[in-house]
Amino acid sequence: MKFDPARAINTLTSQDHFGGVNPSITDSSTFTFSGAKVMLDVFEGTQEGCFLYSRHWNPMNRYLSDALAALEDTESAWVTASGMAAITNAVLQICDTGDHIVCSRTIYGGTFAFMTTYLRKFKIDVTLVDTTDLESVRHAIRPNTKMVYTEAITNPLLQVSDIPALAEIAHAKGLLLVVDNTFSPMMLSPAKLGADVVVHSLTKFINGSSDCIAGAICASKAFVESLIDVHSGTSMLLGPALDPVRSASILKNIHTLHLRMKQHSRNALFMAQNLKEMGLIITYPGLPEHPGHELLKSMMNEEFGFGGMMSIDLKTTDKAWSFMESLQRKHVGYLAVSLGFYKTLFSNSGNSTSSELPAETQAEMGLSPGLVRFSIGLDNDIEHTLELFKESLREEGIL
Repeated sequence: MKFDPARAINTLTSQDHFGGVNPSITDSSTFTFSGAKVMLDVFEGTQEGCFLYSRHWNPMNRYLSDALAALEDTESAWVTASGMAAITNAVLQICDTGDHIVCSRTIYGGTFAFMTTYLRKFKIDVTLVDTTDLESVRHAIRPNTKMVYTEAITNPLLQVSDIPALAEIAHAKGLLLVVDNTFSPMMLSPAKLGADVVVHSLTKFINGSSDCIAGAICASKAFVESLIDVHSGTSMLLGPALDPVRSASILKNIHTLHLRMKQHSRNALFMAQNLKEMGLIITYPGLPEHPGHELLKSMMNEEFGFGGMMSIDLKTTDKAWSFMESLQRKHVGYLAVSLGFYKTLFSNSGNSTSSELPAETQAEMGLSPGLVRFSIGLDNDIEHTLELFKESLREEGIL
C-alpha cells in the first residue's frame, strides 16, 4: 500500500499576498455573528462555516483536525485535550447504558481502567479478549455489543491487530471497529483497512516533542458532528477542548512526522536486530520471528518501517530497574513513561503504564515483570547507542 505523506500534512493556510506560512492562532474563546438569526442557526446545526465557541470549534483546532483527517484518510476529525479524552469520548458516544464492548485485553493501562472499572458507572459491560485470536472475538460478541476496540499495535506487548479481519467481524454484526493508532501513525492507516473510528494520543509520535497533552478522534463527518452536537454530543457536553496554542505547535510538528517515523523505525530495527543476536529476548514487529510480522507487512505503509517501539524481557523487576537506571546514567535516554520523543524513553511496563492491570491479568496476557518497553529515539549515531546498551548490559551482569 502506497502512502503519500504530502497529502497527509497538507493543511492550507492563506493564499493571499499577506498569508503566513503557518496559520494564525485565534486566541479567542467566543466569536461574533453578523446577525442573531445566524447565531441561532449555528446553535441548531443548520449553518456551517461559522465559529461559535472554542469548546465546539476554534479555527486553529479546525486546521489541526483537518490535517489529522488527511493523515488517517477519514472524512473528519476532532482534537481533544488528551489521548484518554479521545478514547473515552469515542466510546461514550457509541455506547449507552446496557451496551457491551469487545475489547483487546492488551491495551494501555488507562484504557484498561476505563473499560473495566469506570464504564461500570454506566452499566456498560466489557469482555476482554485476545484480539489476535479472531475466533475469540467472534465468540465474545453478544446481541447488545456495540463495538470492537483494539490498538493497532498493542501496548506494551506489541501485538499486531488484524484490522481488516476485525472490521469484517464487526461489520458482519453491525458493530463499529474502533482502533487506537497511537503507536503506528503513518505506518498503518486503520480507516483504509476498515476501522470506523481511529483514536490517537497526539502527545506521542504525532507531536514528537513531549511538551503537550492532546488527542484526536478521526472518523466520518457524521460521527464527528454527533460528538459535538450541542444537545447530545459527548465532546461538546464533557468539554475536553484542546487549547489552540497547543494545536498550533502540534500542527507544525506534523510536517516532520514522516521523517521522524522513518528514523524511529530505522533505529528501532537496528537495535532490535543487534540485541537479539546477543541472545536477549526482544519483541519488535520488524523481526521476522515476531508472530505479527507478516500480518503487519501486509497492512503497513512500508516506507515508514515497523515503528519505534520495542521491548526487552529481563525476566525480573530488579534487573529491569537496574538496567534502566544504568542507561539513564549513560545518557542513552530517560527513565520515563510516554513515547515518540526524540530521545529514547524506557519504562518497566508492569510497574508503570500497565500498572492498572491486576497482577493476575498481567500474567495471563504474558506481561513479564521484567519487561522494559523502549521508545527508540532519533539518534543520528545509533551504533554509539548500541555500544552504550552493551556497556550497561555487561555492567548489570545481563550479558
